[in-house]
Amino acid sequence: MSDQSTAMRQSLVDAVRAIASKGLNSGTSGNISLRLGTGGMLITPTGIAPEKLDQAAMVEMTLDGGWNGEVRPSSEWNMHAAIYKAFPQAQAVVHAHPDHCVALSCLRQGLPPFHYMIASFGGDDVPCSGYAPFGTAELAEVVVRALAERNTCLIANHGMIAYGPDLATAVARTEKLETLARQYMLASMLGRPVMLTDDELSVVKNRYKTYGQQKPK
Repeated sequence: MSDQSTAMRQSLVDAVRAIASKGLNSGTSGNISLRLGTGGMLITPTGIAPEKLDQAAMVEMTLDGGWNGEVRPSSEWNMHAAIYKAFPQAQAVVHAHPDHCVALSCLRQGLPPFHYMIASFGGDDVPCSGYAPFGTAELAEVVVRALAERNTCLIANHGMIAYGPDLATAVARTEKLETLARQYMLASMLGRPVMLTDDELSVVKNRYKTYGQQKPK
């Protein structure tokens, strides 16, 4: 096993445990993957709890579902593979079942532009996908459709998914989405949240272009 492969495998183990420790997943729910330079992906296994994961449990597979070895890949590999095929910029994918995201997904309701940070996910809102059974190609299709011009979406009666240019970004987007889902639900309990206008969102999107340590475009 190369040093790069070892590092990638350990980064997945660490990410799974970090997400679980923050309460974004429980038990064996959720899955994480990394794009491989070979054109495939490295993905977490199915049905193994975070505390029992190790580097050897990570599964290298093709985007068409091929894999070798005794450890079976996540049942949601279709969804990860479809995202890598549809979005060349995706280098890491996180699928999780955080409480507030799940609650909204069970209403089949996305997140509207009640807060300026919604724009950080790529669009004017965070949509909720249509429903399909877990682990199916049909679910992968509806998720990719919901992710059009977005890097994050809710999954109907299921949870959420996010991708990023690296694993840290995908994990951060997962945590941010759950925070915003909780804040939206809290605001909705107090009344009707005031939505940002198209003009206000446009200003936010332009400001995000120079946010952080990136060079202005």
